[in-house]
Amino acid sequence: MSENKSPQPQPQLNKSNNLLDDILANPFGDSQTPTPQPAAAQLEESKPVKLIDVIPEENRVKAYQLAAQIDPRNHQAMITYGTQAQGKLLTFSHTMLEHVQKQDIGEVGEIISDLMKKLDEVNPDELKSGKTSFFARMFGKISSSVQEVLSKYQKTGAQIDRISVKLDRSKNVLLSDIKLLEQLYETNKDYFHALNVYIAAGEIKLEELHEKIIPAMKKEAEATNDQMKFQEVNDMIQFADRLDKRLYDLKLSREITIQSAPQIRLIQNTNQALVEKIQSSIMTAIPLWKNQVAIALTLIRQRHAVEAQKKVSQTTNELLLKNAEMLKTNTIETAKENERGLVDIETLKKTQENLITTLEETMRIQEEGRNKRRIAEQELASMENDLRVKLLEIKGN
Repeated sequence: MSENKSPQPQPQLNKSNNLLDDILANPFGDSQTPTPQPAAAQLEESKPVKLIDVIPEENRVKAYQLAAQIDPRNHQAMITYGTQAQGKLLTFSHTMLEHVQKQDIGEVGEIISDLMKKLDEVNPDELKSGKTSFFARMFGKISSSVQEVLSKYQKTGAQIDRISVKLDRSKNVLLSDIKLLEQLYETNKDYFHALNVYIAAGEIKLEELHEKIIPAMKKEAEATNDQMKFQEVNDMIQFADRLDKRLYDLKLSREITIQSAPQIRLIQNTNQALVEKIQSSIMTAIPLWKNQVAIALTLIRQRHAVEAQKKVSQTTNELLLKNAEMLKTNTIETAKENERGLVDIETLKKTQENLITTLEETMRIQEEGRNKRRIAEQELASMENDLRVKLLEIKGN
């Protein structure tokens, strides 16, 4: 919504009577104002079905005074009768249209929608035990570091604070608009009362024409049989017809003021609803959001502390179990070693068996060596004998 508004100046509420008098001061739109005539006798003759009977007493007197100023011989006056009120109503309608066009409620809606998206990221039900998706939805995953979670929360909280400033600014603009609309409403009501006075005065004059003036003129014309008198009767009838049409135009203008009243109130009520929504967001929703996030951070810290304590307890238990197991194993092994001799009997048996086997194998090898040497000696003797025989044979040849 635009913050720099410059609506046209409107009359103050305490000047409504002055505005009404100003509108009624020049009923024919010219600088000459006929002298008001007393209308006490006419007040007694008015009928309850007429508009004159439903308007306020002070306006009723003004209507009779205005009716006395309507001169059938002044044709120009009839053309401009009530135009001052219609002209100011036109200016008022333009001002109201300009105000409505400047209403940028969409921006306020976007700000509130953006706030709701941020606040919707916090669901109090998800802060219950067993729920872990709160920061998963808010930050994409659960951080293993509380400081990292806090940093991300502070960033989101800063965004919420900026939205809160925008909302507060928009609220002030809306409140200013509500005051302006109240002035527009009061101004529209003054135009309504002024038009009622013009219409009531015209109806009084029209009734006087049809019931008194025209019948009297007809009677006079018929009595004198003067053609000019008949023309004057016709002129008066035409004047009454023009006055009736002029009153119809004024009634249409009054209908505009009647329709404008609920329209202004509707805009005011919309602005008021937005102000209340913004006030609720600033005073309730945002503090609640911060409170829930503070609770969530506390729960995160508690969970980290519990997990750390759990790991300490688990590590301690595992260490105690391992130490107990090692103590058991070492104690049993030590006891077994203490009960054993320096050398096991099985070891001595095995050693003796290996020794006997070694001796037997050594004797067998030695016996085989002796046998091989005997056989070799015999072969050497045989070879020597063969060599000697061979040599003898060579010499004999």
